[in-house]
Order: sequence, then structure tokens, then C-alpha cells
Amino acid sequence: MSAARLPSSQHQSVRGETKMKIGILGVGHIGKTLSQRLSAAGHDVKVANSRGPETIEADVLALGGRAVVAAEAVLDVDVVVLSIPMNGLPRIAPLIAGLPADTAVIDTSNYYPARDNRIESIDAGQVESLWVVEQLGRPVAKAWNSIGSASLANKGKPAGSPDRIALPVAAERESDRQSTMTLVEDTGFDAFDAGTLAESWRQQPGTPCYCTDLSREEMPAALATADATRSPQRRDLAVAAILERVGDAKTNPDADYSVRLSRALYM
Repeated sequence: MSAARLPSSQHQSVRGETKMKIGILGVGHIGKTLSQRLSAAGHDVKVANSRGPETIEADVLALGGRAVVAAEAVLDVDVVVLSIPMNGLPRIAPLIAGLPADTAVIDTSNYYPARDNRIESIDAGQVESLWVVEQLGRPVAKAWNSIGSASLANKGKPAGSPDRIALPVAAERESDRQSTMTLVEDTGFDAFDAGTLAESWRQQPGTPCYCTDLSREEMPAALATADATRSPQRRDLAVAAILERVGDAKTNPDADYSVRLSRALYM
């Protein structure tokens, strides 16, 4: 684990910044904000869901994203962002299988048994990201999974701002890591190199960096003190507390409550 490392540009430059062609699969709480933020940063963004482009709401596209079918979203892009529940990843594996080898695939998902159904290998201790690699048959990077949707939508800040929130990025390939860290920075957060996918359990639900909105200075200790045996229990406690508060598995709590709860349970 190390401090943020930002890449030299390997893509088309626009206004002195790095421009990438990005396809986003999934326009829920996270995918919607990523479409808006990455479009605003100057990237060429296409978005798709499982119900068709005509069902994608206008606010998802308000800053320049384009609604397309899923097969179009992954065509001729530098990066594909997967922003769907974990149990949906095997279904889209055929789309991902056709990507060029050098396309970066970024997974934002987290395992929640009540939503995703039980995945025995993860329950037995397999790292979530390594399970994703098995389903897709190719390397991925892990990012944006460790922040709540309300914080992602509302707490991004320009680079160098005091108390800017840091987000861990895990990957195997250096090219994937570099592209992902650039995009995390473009969404308003400090990208923190969290190492390999084998270590990405340290940013899974129930760990000290998960939905706790930490700074770059706070991130190393949070990753180092993660406890793989206790984090699933803490994750499930948080789910129970949120359901008791909002009464609806599809409704996310406000950012302040979510961060307070996560810090109390995970740190």
C-alpha cells in the first residue's frame, strides 16, 4: 500500500487533461454519479442498464453521458465500469469476454448476502474481487466500492482541498491501476494505491475504510487494521441498523448517518 500514484497520460489529451472513452454498465446510485462526474471531467461516457436506453433518466445524462444498449457501452472504450450488484456480474460476463485485453475493467460492487444471495466461496473467505475475476475471466481493478452513494454524490472536492476524501484502488495490472486512479481523482477524491486484488478485502464492507470518509493521511492505518474475520459480522450489523432506520432495502441513508454508523461499527 502506498500513497497516490498518478499516471502519465496514455490517452487523448483535452484541455491539458486525460480524456478516456468510458462505458458504464449500471446507472443506480453509484453509476449515476460516475456518469455525471466523469462526463463533467471531459471524458466520453456511454451508459447502459438492463432495461434499455429509453429508461435511463435525464439527470444521469445531464453532464454529457449518452444512453446506449449494453453491447454499445462496451464497444470501442478504454475503460468499462461495472456498477451493478455482485449477483449480476455472471450475467454480463459474455459482454466483458469480448473486450480487448488492454481495456481496463473497474468493479464497484460489494457482496451483501441479503441482496446477492449466498455465495459460498465468499462466505468461506474468498476475496470478493478474486471471485469477480473468476466470473469475468479477466483482470479487474477495484474502486469506488468503499464510499457511500451520498458521499460520492456530494463530497467530492478539487485536488489539494483540505480534508479531501481518499478512496482505495486495488488492481493487478499497472495499466489498470493507473487508469483507475486517474478517474478516481477526476470524480473529486484522492486515489490511494491499496495494492493487489488479493489485498482488496481490506476495502470490503465491514472494514475501517468502508464508508467512513477518511483522508489520505488516515487511509494507511485503516487498511492495515482491517480484520477479515470480523468484517462480515460488522457488515451485517450495519445492514440491520440501516433497515431498522429506513425500513427499505432500496433506500440509502443520508451521508452523515451512514458515516457515523460505519465509523462506530468498523473502526
